[in-house]
Amino acid sequence: MTWVVVPAAGRGLRAGGDVPKQYRPLLGKPMIEHTLTRLASHPRISGIVVALAPDDPYWPDWYELEGKPILATIGGLQRADSVLAGLRALPDEVRDEDFVLVHDAARPNVRHEDITALLDADAPHGALLAVPLADTLKQADKLQRSARTMPRSGLWRALTPQMFRRGQLIDALRFTFGDHVAITDEAMAIERAGFSPLLVEGAADNIKVTTPQDFLLAEFLLKGQGA
Repeated sequence: MTWVVVPAAGRGLRAGGDVPKQYRPLLGKPMIEHTLTRLASHPRISGIVVALAPDDPYWPDWYELEGKPILATIGGLQRADSVLAGLRALPDEVRDEDFVLVHDAARPNVRHEDITALLDADAPHGALLAVPLADTLKQADKLQRSARTMPRSGLWRALTPQMFRRGQLIDALRFTFGDHVAITDEAMAIERAGFSPLLVEGAADNIKVTTPQDFLLAEFLLKGQGA
């Protein structure tokens, strides 16, 4: 059985509105409720730790979803701070050598079959869901003109969940703090520590809700998935 850390201390300013994006409604429920329910309903997930902003007035004090424990802890200004806080708040039964998942609060559409594929991956140094890039990539100049076409061979779009051993990820995140590098996902911290996590292909509809338009797409996808 595996625990999940969900960093949810950010405000998601690009999504607009006065309420942090993870609490904005999708199909009549806060987006984070869809996300946590999707995770907790997976039969191999043991529980979830959610890292919140210290002054979060929106958290509904969930202690359980789908029969699984929900723990809350205080996150930080950066994603890495929140993930590290979540890892440290895991129950004592979670050992340093145990795998832990990290999942974005703003990815409510993750599929159970993708979580299963990640958990089943033969990946001693961890793994993450990802999708091979299909779009043509352009590099812009200073005037935002297309300067050249970039090769997309071998490029993937990183998703979550990402899966790493608890102790390994704690050490990798702490190592990056000394470098003053902005860590955009957990795999980046693991890579900087000298390891190469496995890419596990997941569904492209596991989108991260970032802009106002993404809320419409997420609702459409949830309806299609039978949410």
